[in-house]
Amino acid sequence: MAISTLPMHTGPRSGGPAELLRVEHLKMHFPLTKGFLQRQVGSVRAVDDISFTVNKGETLGLVGESGCGKSTTGRAILQLYKPTAGTVNFLGQDLTKLGAEPMRKKRRDMQMIFQDPFASLNARMTVGSLIAEPLEIHGLAKQGKEKQERVQELLRIVGLNPYFANRYPHEFSGGQRQRIGIARALAVQPSLVVCDEPVSALDVSIQAQVINLLERLQEQFNLTYLFIAHDLSVVRHISDRVAVMYVGKIVEITTRDRLYEQPLHPYTRALLSAVPIPDPVVERKRQRIILTGDVPSPVNPPTGCRLQPRCPFAQDVCRQQEPELVEVEPGHKVACHFWDRIRDQTQTSVAARDVARAVTTTVRAPHVAPVAAA
Repeated sequence: MAISTLPMHTGPRSGGPAELLRVEHLKMHFPLTKGFLQRQVGSVRAVDDISFTVNKGETLGLVGESGCGKSTTGRAILQLYKPTAGTVNFLGQDLTKLGAEPMRKKRRDMQMIFQDPFASLNARMTVGSLIAEPLEIHGLAKQGKEKQERVQELLRIVGLNPYFANRYPHEFSGGQRQRIGIARALAVQPSLVVCDEPVSALDVSIQAQVINLLERLQEQFNLTYLFIAHDLSVVRHISDRVAVMYVGKIVEITTRDRLYEQPLHPYTRALLSAVPIPDPVVERKRQRIILTGDVPSPVNPPTGCRLQPRCPFAQDVCRQQEPELVEVEPGHKVACHFWDRIRDQTQTSVAARDVARAVTTTVRAPHVAPVAAA
């Protein structure tokens, strides 16, 4: 019985949005202990009260600098970390309230593609055994020929030779190992896939192949992605909506086009201003936004807005009151007291509009053009 019997889909975004995942007030704090008795003296607020939704068939990009809580968010959603507080509603069930056995069964509907393809694969197991393991755990294939055929079909789907099933992970390149990880995630036919920086450890040309593969699989199997990444060009290419994180908080979330053309949060503007523009005329017009100071520690974040020690727009209200993530325009949420001032500044500046268009063009056609499979 080949896995080609999986439901096919001509396009994941037809028929209107249907909510698949709802995260509300999610917190993930790691305790800091001291002394012989391991007394808790503080906590690392890796994720600190974030809320968002993911619709069926879409890709939500999650971006931010290292240490902002992106990967922790993905792991907390999948209950690899037990959240400190909040709810994770997936397919009508709150995952934070499920016991061990119900959660094990639920894992069939949600899988993860890890950042390091080598560390995520057991070096002592063959590729065939690695892919077959979730099939055995969830009872999706019988022993013998049926299981072997499904493993071979999964390898074909991700662009690998079916006869590679007898090899070990160390015999493959980084791109091939990531394809094996993708095949293992697809084995249980999930609805949601958390992609935790799946291309950041790969060469640029190999990144192109993996991104194109993920897009093709989404169209083919109606997958939903939470795509975690650093590379703004990759996020712009693959995402439908984008959420920006800073020190454990989501500071802005909207559609990809809106975010890149008119960002309303100072941190988002600073991130986009770092994108190089291959046009010397536009490059001379734009003003690089450089945030002064260091990133605050999640152990002791600043009061009020967490960007206020570094923000050029900061005023007293920013230091006293934390801005809420509110919808300021249809489908556009931002956590900033002065978002309207930023919007007006962008709209009235001809140079800013030129730069926004150039940045959008730069990240719309990144290094993800189709290339031959490796």
